[in-house]
Amino acid sequence: MLYLHGVGHFHPENQITNAFLEELEIGTDDAWIVQRTGIHCRRTVLSLDYIRRTRNSDVRAAAEATQYSNAELGQRAAELALQRAGIDRREIGMLIGGGSVPETVTPAEACNIAAALDLDVPAFDLRSACTSFGAALMLLSKMQPDALPEYVMIVVPETVTRSVDYRDRRAAVIWGDGAAAAVISTRTPGRATITCNTLASNPRGHEKVVVPWAGHFNQDGPAVQSFAIKTTVALYRGLRRQHGDVDARRFHFVGHQANLRMLQSVCKLCDIDADRHHHNVREYGNTASAGAPSVLSAQWDSFQAGDHLAMIGVGSGLTWTDAVIAFR
Repeated sequence: MLYLHGVGHFHPENQITNAFLEELEIGTDDAWIVQRTGIHCRRTVLSLDYIRRTRNSDVRAAAEATQYSNAELGQRAAELALQRAGIDRREIGMLIGGGSVPETVTPAEACNIAAALDLDVPAFDLRSACTSFGAALMLLSKMQPDALPEYVMIVVPETVTRSVDYRDRRAAVIWGDGAAAAVISTRTPGRATITCNTLASNPRGHEKVVVPWAGHFNQDGPAVQSFAIKTTVALYRGLRRQHGDVDARRFHFVGHQANLRMLQSVCKLCDIDADRHHHNVREYGNTASAGAPSVLSAQWDSFQAGDHLAMIGVGSGLTWTDAVIAFR
């Protein structure tokens, strides 16, 4: 059993609007983007002048144009999670990091985030691309509660725009940056309980979504979207069967924030009403592993006792994860 005490999120200020992408003259416009993705805006850690001038053609140079490090993004999300949990940072006994585009291979980004938070605790990365947050939950759920500290923090900073080739409209219209964090306990009850969670993968699809070291993001878009829809539908239906005693009006959904059209297809196939579907991809783009937990964070104060939230992630690997969060 995992108890959720607080969640946090943070997005950088720089906005990549559809109008900005039109200015890049990469063969796209607002109507094309909205029709295919439903995305209107994204946030980036990069300077807009840098993107405009270089199209990020050399990702190794992106570090100089980055206005937030991964650790700084993670720190801000973690501070909100701590505030909501109502605990002091010194009560955190372990920090798990993760994500899709690490800023350092060594040390672990969890160590960079712990340093930013002034935490002297065990810190390590569990990287599973867009399913990193769910993978961390799965790991904690398999560990002995008495072997863990009272409070564990999960932090997933994502700066995928550092890997985007802004000459490629397929990638440019999708990605945004952000971070999410959560305070978890295996012993002390909190505002919400994670009643079940899973992680699975099909490594035969490992070449479908790739960010090479010092290279640009690349994916087989049609294959990945088909996989995402089919997998999310199957996971949601399975969770709904497991929680058949929960009133449909109290069973909410947050999916992987890949694009709004994909999520709308899932909702149509699963009969999920609009008021039970929560998302932020329209305003922030696909923020990889930070997407779904950042939606949870943004909606944190709106959930009431008795609400259940199905949170589903899919991603590179290919991997998929799900969890049900029950509010007290």
